[in-house]
Amino acid sequence: MPAQPRVFCWAVLWSLSATVVTARSSAAQMPKSAIDAPIKLGPGDVVRVSVWPDTELSGEFHVDERGRLTLPMLGTAQVAGREWDALRDSLLTDYQAQLRNATITLTPLRRVEVLGEVTRPGQYLADPTLSLAGVVALAGGATPNGDLHRIRVVRDGKTIIESASVESLLLRAGVQSNDQVFVDRRSWLERNGSLVASTIISTAGIIVALIRR
Repeated sequence: MPAQPRVFCWAVLWSLSATVVTARSSAAQMPKSAIDAPIKLGPGDVVRVSVWPDTELSGEFHVDERGRLTLPMLGTAQVAGREWDALRDSLLTDYQAQLRNATITLTPLRRVEVLGEVTRPGQYLADPTLSLAGVVALAGGATPNGDLHRIRVVRDGKTIIESASVESLLLRAGVQSNDQVFVDRRSWLERNGSLVASTIISTAGIIVALIRR
């Protein structure tokens, strides 16, 4: 292939590649407040209780539509909106006042929705150890058309993460009760990049053939 068409071909391919990289590098960063926001329970969330050796007290207990949590032995308490660390300490104190030599573990499970280009969209329960990538994995991961560089998190009707990348935000925790996590579709260019490149190369070949005539 003559030098001029070859240079043209590579220039177009480089331009397309740069477009994809630029789109990804422009991803908005997760606000620090979203990462550091304290865990709070809301209706639909669950508290997993593990009591040993009194295993009959163990189980998963839902926060009802009024924000109340009912636990065996402890009864019913208003928990919606309370910071988890303080709530956990209060519940542990109540348990320890009635149980002797028991090992008690309390784990909050936040209800989140995972939507968009994922294998099994729907509602899931996420524990505090799960990163954003882990939340997406609960829904079976991204589909072939899903883009893990384009994940949005909506909280209380507001988008708090516009776009997240595998290398940064996906490995961070930060989801809260009733968050909506959207995996967006890859752009047309990314889904059809090989076809576009093949078309450009074929077109360059035709141009070369015409020049040689």
